[in-house]
Amino acid sequence: MVKAIVVRKTGGPEVMSFEEIEVGEPGPGEVRLRHTAIGVNFIDTYYRKGLYPAPAGLPFVPGAEAVGIVDKAGEGVVQFRPGDRVAYAGSVGAYAEARVIDSRKLVRIPDDIDGYTVAASLLKGMTVQYLLRQTFKVTRDHTVLFHAGAGGVGQIAGQWLKSLGATSIATVGSDEKAEIARACGYTHVINYRKEDFVARVDEITGGAKCDVVYDSVGKDTFPASLDCLKPRGLFVSFGNSSGPVAEFNLGILSQKGSLYATRPTLAHYTATRADLDACAEDLFEQIRTGAVTINVGQKFPLAEAVACHKAMEARETVGSTLLTV
Repeated sequence: MVKAIVVRKTGGPEVMSFEEIEVGEPGPGEVRLRHTAIGVNFIDTYYRKGLYPAPAGLPFVPGAEAVGIVDKAGEGVVQFRPGDRVAYAGSVGAYAEARVIDSRKLVRIPDDIDGYTVAASLLKGMTVQYLLRQTFKVTRDHTVLFHAGAGGVGQIAGQWLKSLGATSIATVGSDEKAEIARACGYTHVINYRKEDFVARVDEITGGAKCDVVYDSVGKDTFPASLDCLKPRGLFVSFGNSSGPVAEFNLGILSQKGSLYATRPTLAHYTATRADLDACAEDLFEQIRTGAVTINVGQKFPLAEAVACHKAMEARETVGSTLLTV
């Protein structure tokens, strides 16, 4: 038996309870691992609230990212052995002291990168990787708007965009977060509580606007984000921190400049072993070279997951958040 956070009905943070659960033996292709740190991400709240259905239904253990030590390998597992340091992102069930998981979801943690850094960055960092290098291949010739620039994903994105030489514009919700975003390398920072971000983007770009907008905020920034794009620009919606984008008429995309729109997810960019390893290795190389530094903003004990979610949804957290085991 191990301790875990369990959701038996969807709703607010209070629906999460700290309970004992049983962790079984790993089956073919699976490993059992003991977690050492658990990454907390906004997508965890979507599953908790029922915006995204839990893969196995109710009840479920939330959380999609963690690092740990392989405890036992099941039949047919040849890539990992007991004692190996591993990590995963995108497999629900992380808010627990231990779990059984498909070995195909795991990546090996490099010897020169510590576990807390990986737990705080794997999901967010691989998200940035596919956004900037695959969904839209950003170069120094591009101008990019990235909402929530002081958040965990936003901080990594700002540093990565700087290393690519792109002109980057971040939006944030406070002067304190504006300073964080600037420190992460964004070329321009807009406090949307004090300024109209559409007007400021137009001013910053001299009316040329942006090649791509990355939006994890959702309802509060749509459709205004579309007004920040140049003709044939790309709107990338990859989160809903303020609520989901409402249904809209596709005709708005033609009205605002023959725009493109996409709603990507990490799972589709890391669906094969080769894609997963390449995405993770690109992130690890950015960390290894110092192009990206991971900010662990706050840590909560696993038992305090409710307080952790309350702080995150109140936008009181900065950088990456961890649950410690």
